Amino acid sequence: MKKRNFIKSAIAGAFAAATIGGAATAQEVTLRLHQFLPPPAPVPAQILKPWAAGVEEASGGRIKIEHFDAMALGGRPPELMDQARDGVVDMSMTVVGYTPGRFPRTEVFELPFMMTNPVATAAAFWEMVETDFQSNEYKDVKVLGAWVHGPGLVHTQDGVTKLEDMQGLTLRGPTRIINDLLGELGAEPVGMPLPAIPEAISKGVVKGTVIPWEVTTAIRLSELVGNHTEFAGEEALYTAAIVLVMNKAKYEALPDDLKAILDAESGAKLSTFATQVMWDMDAPAKKIAEDAGNTIVTLDEAEVARWKAASEPVVERWINDMNDKGIDGAALIEQARALIEKHGG
Repeated sequence: MKKRNFIKSAIAGAFAAATIGGAATAQEVTLRLHQFLPPPAPVPAQILKPWAAGVEEASGGRIKIEHFDAMALGGRPPELMDQARDGVVDMSMTVVGYTPGRFPRTEVFELPFMMTNPVATAAAFWEMVETDFQSNEYKDVKVLGAWVHGPGLVHTQDGVTKLEDMQGLTLRGPTRIINDLLGELGAEPVGMPLPAIPEAISKGVVKGTVIPWEVTTAIRLSELVGNHTEFAGEEALYTAAIVLVMNKAKYEALPDDLKAILDAESGAKLSTFATQVMWDMDAPAKKIAEDAGNTIVTLDEAEVARWKAASEPVVERWINDMNDKGIDGAALIEQARALIEKHGG
C-alpha cells in the first residue's frame, strides 16, 4: 500500500514538475531586433545593445534579444517599419522619415529650427507618442522608444559659408520634411537612407549630405568631404525622428510581468538615454574631422536668421498638408514647442 502511494506520489510530482517547467519555458521569449546601422556605430553599440542587456538582466534572462545589424535579415531601411508590423522581425529601429508621409504627426519634430535641446526634444516626442501618436499613426506597432539625434548640419565637398552657397547644390536628405527644407534653401535634395551616402558621394550623385556629427563615423564621412557647416544659436537647422518599434501581437502575447519589465526599461527612459548618447557622440566625431584638417564653419546668428526666414514656407506647407489630412498642424507645433520647453529645452 505504501509502495503504491509512493509511486502515485512520484508520478504526480513528476507531472507537476513537467507542468511547471513547461510553464517557465513558455514564458521565456527571444526577440529579434533588426536595424540598418553597422555594429560599431553608436546607436547599436552604445544604445540598443546596452538597452537590450538591461532588459535581459531585469527579466532574469527570460527575455533574450538577438541583434541583427546592417540589414542582416534582408530588405532595405525603408522596409524596417513594415518588417516589425508584419512580424518578419520582432523589433526594428528606423528613421521614421524613411517611409515618407506615413507618420505625418511625427514630422512636427523635424520642422526647421524646431529642436532646441535634443534630450528635451526626445522627452517631448515620447510624451506625444504616449498620449497621442501610439493610438493613431503607430497603432499597428508597439513603440518602445522615440528619440532624435543631435543638431543636423551640412557636410559638403566645396563648403557652405552663406545661404547663397546652397543654390543648386546636390545634397542627400533623409526625410520628406528635410528634403523640402533643402529645396527651399536652394539646394537640389536627393533622398536616400544613410548607408547609401558614401557611394552617392563617391560617384558624384550628391556633393554632400546633412547629418549630425555623431553618425559621420559610421560612414567615414570626414574622409569623403572636407567641409562642415554648423549653426550658431540654441535652435538646430533640423533633427530626424527615430523609433524602436515592436510587433504588436508579439508584445501583447508577452506575460504581464515581462511586459512590465520591457515597459520599465523602454519608453521615456530609453528615449532620453538614446538621445543623450547620440548627442554626446557629436564631440568625438567632430574631433575626427578636425584631426583630418577639414574646414568647420559656424554660421553666425545673423546668417542663421536668413536661413530661418528662408525656411518659413516649409512650415507653412506642412501646416496646410496636415490640415488637408484633418490634422491641426498649427496646434501640433504649439504643443511640441510647449513640451520641449516643459522638458528643459
